[in-house]
Amino acid sequence: MNGSLCSPATSVGYINKPCVEVTVCEPGTATCQTITDILLDSGDSGLRIFKQALSGLTLTQVTIGSNPLADCVQYGDGSSVWGPVQEADVTLGGEPTVHNMPIHVLDSTFGTAPSGCRNASQNPLDAGFNGILGIGSFAQDCGTACTSIATNGMYYTCTGSTSGSTCSGTTVPVLNQVQQPVSLLGSDNNGVIVQLPPVPPGGSSSVDGYLVLGIGTQPNNAVSSGVVAYPADPTYGEFLTNVGGTEYYSFIDTGSNGLFFPSTSIPSCTGVNSVWLCPGSTMTLAGTTMGYSGSPSGVVSFQIGNFNSLIASSNNVFPDVGANQPGGFDWGLPFHFGRNVYIGIEGKTAPGLGTGPYWGYWAY
Repeated sequence: MNGSLCSPATSVGYINKPCVEVTVCEPGTATCQTITDILLDSGDSGLRIFKQALSGLTLTQVTIGSNPLADCVQYGDGSSVWGPVQEADVTLGGEPTVHNMPIHVLDSTFGTAPSGCRNASQNPLDAGFNGILGIGSFAQDCGTACTSIATNGMYYTCTGSTSGSTCSGTTVPVLNQVQQPVSLLGSDNNGVIVQLPPVPPGGSSSVDGYLVLGIGTQPNNAVSSGVVAYPADPTYGEFLTNVGGTEYYSFIDTGSNGLFFPSTSIPSCTGVNSVWLCPGSTMTLAGTTMGYSGSPSGVVSFQIGNFNSLIASSNNVFPDVGANQPGGFDWGLPFHFGRNVYIGIEGKTAPGLGTGPYWGYWAY
């Protein structure tokens, strides 16, 4: 699949936004729409699209018993999305269509949202994208945890679809959960490769890249020499990063538009961008990444520039933006520039990289 680092098409000031397009059809019909400006998010699993972008399509509501099923997803930046789970036929790139796949239709007015999603994004302009393609290492957005625990905080059944309808936590069979689309493909279903070119210091207006479906299943997705697989925790998909002698749980996330990590030595910006880092000059740092059990390991270097100075340009893509985030290390989109990143799906094997979940890349 072709992709690009979108200019801020649906929101002002959204930097480092990787976008793809997805074709969605009414199940079993040729009534379809190709939805652009879909955020590529390796920190999530599943396809989520705002109802406003699906106007003209009638999808099949997923139910538990006789009640419609809804999904609440809360992200690390404090945002959330809410809405019904519905079935659609979905096509990614040139792959065969996946039929009757549960997707998340984002609709903040559906039923009565639970407390964690009462401030859910309302529309594409509010969120900054038309939807999310979650290409993470898990085959569903919740998995077995939601099959036995009704208070899972994600899935709810509602007495109706209108505002004011009561929604209560529910268990959900795995097949009814929002699915990671790549895991359902016929052959190229063991993972993906995110390929983005280098970006020079100071940034670029935009760049183009690829989301390659499958790992080691076709000539175009062969595993490059030197790529190392870093096994991820089978429950949370995390691995380890050691910076300055301190070890942090970490993950790689195309949906995060910067590098987010604990830092008390780099000054934060002043003014409206105070969450970002603003050193006096660009700093070169390094972290040692490791599989979740401590091996293998490799050193990854990265840079942090002055956020205020960088965004004063007309550019939208930056390799050196970061923010102080206590508690963990989020290798966001800048990690991907000039590096192919392999994402192995749980339980599926790729030649030379092993069985997912794992992250694969060159460490340098």
